[in-house]
Formats: sequence, C-alpha cells, structure tokens
Amino acid sequence: MIRFFENYDLQPHNTFGVDVKAKYFFEFTESEDLDVFLQSNQTWEKEKILLLGEGSNILFRSDFDGLIIHPNIPGSQIVNEDRQNVWLEVGSGENWDEFVRYCVDCEFGGVENLAFIPGTVGAAPVQNIGAYGQEVHNVIEKVKGYDLNKRQLVEYSNEECQFSYRNSIFKSRLKNQFVILSVVFRLDKFPEFELGYKKLEEKVNEHGEVNLQNIKQAVIDIRSEKLPDVNVIGSAGSFFKNPIVDIEAAKKIEGVFKEMPAFPASEGKVKLAAGWLIDKAGWKGYREGDLGVHEKQALVIVNYGNATGTDIYNLSEKIKQSVFEKFGVELEREVNCV
Repeated sequence: MIRFFENYDLQPHNTFGVDVKAKYFFEFTESEDLDVFLQSNQTWEKEKILLLGEGSNILFRSDFDGLIIHPNIPGSQIVNEDRQNVWLEVGSGENWDEFVRYCVDCEFGGVENLAFIPGTVGAAPVQNIGAYGQEVHNVIEKVKGYDLNKRQLVEYSNEECQFSYRNSIFKSRLKNQFVILSVVFRLDKFPEFELGYKKLEEKVNEHGEVNLQNIKQAVIDIRSEKLPDVNVIGSAGSFFKNPIVDIEAAKKIEGVFKEMPAFPASEGKVKLAAGWLIDKAGWKGYREGDLGVHEKQALVIVNYGNATGTDIYNLSEKIKQSVFEKFGVELEREVNCV
C-alpha cells in the first residue's frame, strides 16, 4: 500500500506532540513500493529527505520543507534455526515493544531487557537502542534496505553497521540515505540473563523466578515508574546520552560528589549518568508553562501541552550549558533534532 500527502500533519508522528507539518509525506507497506515511487517521481531528488518511524526519537523545531519517507512494512518470519539459535526477519514497520513481547512469549532471548522502548523495529539499529546491559547490536545479524543514492537494495552485516554507543552507520554516514526495510535478528533459545543492574535484579526477584517473562515485566515496571506515558505527556524518552569521560575527569567530580554513579566504559574511560548530572544541576522537575523536565527522571524533557520544538530545543541548550558549567561535562543529545 502506498500513501502520499502534501502539507501533512506530523503531530501524530512525533511523541513530543509538536504541531508541525511536512511538505510531502510518503508511506509504504511493501518493499517494492519505494522503488516504484522514486522512479516515477523524479522531483524527489530536489527535496530534503527525512526517514521517519514512529517519531519517538525526534524533535521537529519547525515544519519540514521536504519529503518524509515512512516505511511501514509489517510481518516477521523465521528464516533459519538450529539447536541454539533462531533467526527472525522482521519488517521495519513492526512496533518494537510488540516484537520484544513476541520473542519473550516464544522464549527467544536477547531483547527482554529492551522491553517498553517506544519506536519501530526499523529504528532500533539506527540508534543501537540499549537498556539495562543489553544493546540491540548484540542480536542483529543483518540489516536490509534501500540505498537512495545507489537506487538499489543493499544488505549490511552486523560489522558493516558500525555499531557503537547509541550510534550506527545509519545515524552517521548513511543518515537519511538508507531506508531500512527489514532486520534479521539472531535470538537465543538458551539465553544467559543480563541482570547487572541492581535495581533490575531486585525487581525481577520480586516477581519470583528469573526467566524471560519476569525480566521483561521487571523492565516494564521500572520504566513505567520513572518515565512518562507518551500518550499522555509528550516526550522522546531520554533526551541526552550518558556521557563517557576520562577516568581523571570522573575522579575530579567524585572528589566533590562522592555519591556520583559511574560505570566502566572502554579502557581509560568511565560512563556517567546524565540524569544524575542534570538532577544535580537543578533541573529535575523544572517547569515553565507547557515545557519542563520530568519530575521522576531528569533525562526526560516533556511537553505538557503546546510547547514548540524551538522551546524544547532551547531548554536542552540551557541544560547542556548548566551541566557543563557545574561539572565540566559536555552532554550530547540522543534525540535527533530537525
């Protein structure tokens, strides 16, 4: 199915609920639809391109003067299986959390800690989503899609995706140039559970036996307790990445704030908790009109009603400056600002 619109309302397509429009909006549900559309509409080459899933990791600062491509390909199928693993190919338009629930119900391990993350399957590798010790790159076998420059279907192996912390080739070199059509996941029939986060382990134990269902439910419980429901309050989840700094810089901060949470990263590096930094800089629970910082999680900037994208962006700038002045740490946005 193909749908094409002009002057299209994007408010339902961004979880911040920002009231903006797109010059052109193209949605498709079959892989071949994209090539047919592009071949028959040569004028698209003159337009700015933006690839959009469910809009759960994007901030529109204004109307988008270009073409939005919205892949909405459904379905999943087992493409390979052995004693230890099962390989699932999943359409890019599938809802991520529903995919996680399906895997857990089938007792396929590897994504249970990533439950309740908003967005689509196609967006997951772009951001290399992660939570509670799991990252999606650990279960991705390959990513299939359409290269807008080459005008052809292309596959990328896990290594070729160049995954790193909340990043991939699709977010960097191929940003808005490669339309993800499906993702092949390799899942584990006999998974090793990841319970490295104390709060997660405690919550799982409250549910009883350590298994996929209880881990998934524990993650949902924790996220529900500290994150706003995007259907009620506009947000995009974590607005900033957890910064990675030199050990020396971390020790300098710990000299003043001994309670600062820090986690080992790569050699000579430490990952700090961005939410803690923002909280200590005084932003947690901040509100001015329809704009604010969530009262339970300082990483989350919220739109209580009619805040504009520019309002939200400007607040993020103030937060970045405040954290840098207090700690000497430069925060990087996780949300894609357009």
